[in-house]
Amino acid sequence: RVCTTFRRILRTDTIWRRRCREEYGVCENLRKLEITGVSCRDVYAKLLHRYRHILGLWQPDIGPYGGLLNVVVDGLFIIGWMYLPPHDPHVDDPMRFKPLFRIHLMERKCATVECMYGHKGPHNGHIQIVKKDEFSTKCNQTDHHRMSGGRQEEFRTWLREEWGRTLEDIFHEHMQELILMKFIYTSQYDNCLTYRRIYLPPSSPDDLIKPGLFKGTYGSHGLEIVMLSFHGKKAKGTKITGDPNIPAGQQTVEIDLAHPLQLPDIENLHDFSELSRIVLEVQEQIRREEQEHQQEEEDRCQQAASQPAARPLGGEGAEGEETAVGAEGTPQDKASASQPFVLPMGVISRNEDYPRTCRICFYGTGLIAGHGFTSPERTPGVFVLFDDDRFGFIWLELKSFSLYSRIKVSFQNAEAPSREAFDEMLKNIQSLAT
Repeated sequence: RVCTTFRRILRTDTIWRRRCREEYGVCENLRKLEITGVSCRDVYAKLLHRYRHILGLWQPDIGPYGGLLNVVVDGLFIIGWMYLPPHDPHVDDPMRFKPLFRIHLMERKCATVECMYGHKGPHNGHIQIVKKDEFSTKCNQTDHHRMSGGRQEEFRTWLREEWGRTLEDIFHEHMQELILMKFIYTSQYDNCLTYRRIYLPPSSPDDLIKPGLFKGTYGSHGLEIVMLSFHGKKAKGTKITGDPNIPAGQQTVEIDLAHPLQLPDIENLHDFSELSRIVLEVQEQIRREEQEHQQEEEDRCQQAASQPAARPLGGEGAEGEETAVGAEGTPQDKASASQPFVLPMGVISRNEDYPRTCRICFYGTGLIAGHGFTSPERTPGVFVLFDDDRFGFIWLELKSFSLYSRIKVSFQNAEAPSREAFDEMLKNIQSLAT
């Protein structure tokens, strides 16, 4: 009798309608499903609950290029949207996005997976959940991706979508080579892709600004997506999309929040050698501090080896951890007032429309490498905080400037379950990139 009653309750569609709404935000009139003979229970069990593990943010494995995929519940569909930066160099423009696949129950009682790649409409696809935090997609009808004009038409269409221009508009020969290389490489992945989960960085009230995803200018490589995260005295910029020099997953910039920089006045800021002198002095200061710290550690170890262990006064962790800028105050204190800013003469910027005032600057390092990530090295630079949503980085060795603008999209199901899980994710995507 109990089992019969319970079975009857489970067949009550209003219960499943409520579950669809409360757990997955499906607020549409689900009654229209009755026309196709699909119940709310079917939607919940065979679509939403079954594919719940692929909701959220993912990075596709496309060699050095990476990407950003957001899988969401959209009405009675689950859709995978690939997010693309705006056309170079318009870093403040909103993100672009296009559907890669969708899953629905509109026609049959089992979930239908459709590939959305190409220009011929939805066609048969397949999704396999490989393991926790990893899944793959496969297209079963790749002829839908081809165009009647052959590879030339496909390339022209891709170039218009990716860059918003034609090859004739791009006069820089090296840039043409990079674009053609990217098209040839990424075209190999139009039938099968593997995705790995990524999390948005956790935030703290002590953070300089809210961490998150940003669009950044990278010279001939165009705009790329970077994740800014805070780690005590350091801030890190990790590439979510990349290029043949610095692939996706690598740490493109690292900011030393313990070493703010005092820029020269606006007249002297035009002089690149003056800025370079200031940065290199801080670099030398950091080198000396690291040597002194290493020597103190060695002395402490030798002293501890020659004396019996004693309990420290005040209990464990009595010394505490320094704030990002030591006893002089927090970064927020120092970033309260704005100061004039201009790029030094000779520093190249893809976007001349950068802010002319900044809040604060810090010493940082940027990762540079040859083609194929050969001979990578961290070189000194200047992190420039403009406002809550924009920052820049001056690459001293390259005499180049990157401008970053926040991606203002509310991503769901993207929070890390813990700080440890986020750090592990960062470590994993970096190891895959090397």
